[in-house]
Amino acid sequence: MRNFIIVIICFAFSIHLGAQELNATITINSDQVGQTNQQVFRTLERSLNDFVNRTRWTNKVYKENERINTRMFITVSEYESDKFKANIQLQSSRPVFNTSYETPVFNYKDNQLDFQYIEFQPLTFNENVFNSNLVGVISYYVYIILGLDADTFALEGGSEFYRKAQNIVTQAQGTNFNGWKQTTGERTRYELVDNLLSNTYREYRIAMYNYHRKGLDILADNNSTGKQIISGSMRLFETLISRRPNAFLIQTFFDAKSEEIQNIFSDGPKVDIIKLKETLNKIAPFYSTTWNEIKY
Repeated sequence: MRNFIIVIICFAFSIHLGAQELNATITINSDQVGQTNQQVFRTLERSLNDFVNRTRWTNKVYKENERINTRMFITVSEYESDKFKANIQLQSSRPVFNTSYETPVFNYKDNQLDFQYIEFQPLTFNENVFNSNLVGVISYYVYIILGLDADTFALEGGSEFYRKAQNIVTQAQGTNFNGWKQTTGERTRYELVDNLLSNTYREYRIAMYNYHRKGLDILADNNSTGKQIISGSMRLFETLISRRPNAFLIQTFFDAKSEEIQNIFSDGPKVDIIKLKETLNKIAPFYSTTWNEIKY
């Protein structure tokens, strides 16, 4: 009996050590292609879920409750033989300390997902070789999600993951697939990770840390101070847009956070809402309707 208990404990311990970084759900929508045989899409969906959730993306040990909740929605618009044309919507979140609330961290849509896939084709990631655009795009966004999550817990904590994403971008430059090039006026994968690693946009990463770790994470214990810090993090974006108007990263931040910000400042201890709304309308005018809904 004693040996049996030891085996169980060791098994549980090995599962704990083996917990992967992401808790991902990937959904394939093929309604637009009018394909009567849906088997290839179901197989692809299962393969992608296994690929993302079973690949060991880092050398770090993640506890089960530390896995990053992630959703990926792939909508296929064209399909012929082994060629797919699609877009991908990505969402990730992380828990807020001392609450049951999950805060959205990333909410992003990439319209340039073209790839080739044969049913039952194995999906494997090799950081030294770019041999599949599907694997490349998914792996790239896994590292972006890991980096953004790390940035919310430690100042510039996501750099190592962004560099891995940037390496994928570099490898993809020799391909003809869309979304990887440095193209003026287009928000590409190149631009996203380049901005994340650039000192030009450093205020974005400081704001990510202050907003989450110093602001949201203390709201349950000190609502007033948490709100003041979150409000202050918005002012960092004012500095950023004075240098880079219409910065890509500001759009990505508010695509994830606009509704949450409205909710935070429409309840509980008051801050200077008039000044806050002026700041929000200046840095994120594309969400002016949402800011007008802030009640005080």
